[in-house]
Order: sequence, then C-alpha cells, then structure tokens
Amino acid sequence: MLDKFGIAKRIAKEIKDGYYVNLGIGIPTLVANYIPDGMQVVLQSENGMLGMGPFPFEGEEDADYINAGKQTITTLPGSAFFDSSMSFGMIRSRKIDLTILGAMEVSENGDIANWKIPGKMVKGMGGAMDLVASAENIIVAMQHVNKAGESKLLSSCSLPLTGVRCVKKIVTELGVFDVLPEGGFKLVELHEGVTLDQVRTSTAGHLVV
Repeated sequence: MLDKFGIAKRIAKEIKDGYYVNLGIGIPTLVANYIPDGMQVVLQSENGMLGMGPFPFEGEEDADYINAGKQTITTLPGSAFFDSSMSFGMIRSRKIDLTILGAMEVSENGDIANWKIPGKMVKGMGGAMDLVASAENIIVAMQHVNKAGESKLLSSCSLPLTGVRCVKKIVTELGVFDVLPEGGFKLVELHEGVTLDQVRTSTAGHLVV
C-alpha cells in the first residue's frame, strides 16, 4: 500500500520525454519531485508559469515562486512567467499533453468531482474545469476511500461534477486503474502488500480484473 508520496512517484512513471504537464493541487504537486533524471519535461502551473522544478529545501524558499496551490517551488533553466489569461490560453488550446488532478470522486464512466462539497465554503472552482474540458490525457491521484471509509471510485458521482467522461487513469494507495471507454475501472496494477479482496471491498463502481 502506498502513501501520498508513493502515489506521486508511481504517476511520474506515466510521464514521457518532451511532455508539457499540468499538476493539480494536493498529491499531484508531489509528482514534480519524481521526474526521472535526464527526462525533458515542462511543468505548467495555471497561475502563470512554465518550467517548475521540485520543491525547495527548507531555508531556500522564495515566496515569489509559487504553484497554483500557493506552495513555494523552484524554477528550472528556461522557465517563464506570464499572466493567467495566457496560461489558460495554453490550456484551452490543448497545448498540455498530460493533466494530473486530485479528486473527491470518480465515476466508472470517467466523470470527476473535485471542486465542491455542498454546504462547505469554497473559494472558487479553480482551473480544473478548463483542464478537464481541454486535456487529452487526465490521470487522477487520490485516496481510494474517504475519511469515513467510503469508496471514491463510484458507479456515478454524488458530488457536483467538474468534468464528464474525461478521466483516463487513476492511481490510488491500492493500485492503478484504467477507466474503460465502455465504463468500469480496470485494475492494471496492484501495489505491494495489497490484496484483490481489499480492492474489491473498497471499490463501489464496476471493477474489471
């Protein structure tokens, strides 16, 4: 079973040389620490940056350099800064090869809910709705169950949707799952120490083994 760092490390294996990648808030931001050496990958942040590096070491933070989650980051040679409208122009014109997002729920059809829980205050929907509407490839990084122990991989989402039929792959602490075009979570990889019964009892949606 993986922790959040293990999930991020596993997702980094899905990134290919030359990719432009957007990292969402939460677990996805950790992926920046696990880009393989020698691989040319450009990380994009919707608050207006290309060329993010890994998180800074303690004491080396620069408060002017932040990602979309307001975390301090480092820059790589050739990085660039620009306004939000240019950033979303890149996203909407499908310049991003891969989007990695967190989620509160994903349905077996690839629907994603990750921006609002009714009754709880949110500052706004953020950039996720533009990302899921424009990205060709979306990977979700999340815990398999919520704090109440309820599955987050569902037949249909109960929370307000961010996007419809857009998620291609999910990586949780239990395993790696492809979302099938006809619907269903196809188990493609079990993490070390995890049993198939654990996955079955933790998945409310249609599971394909």
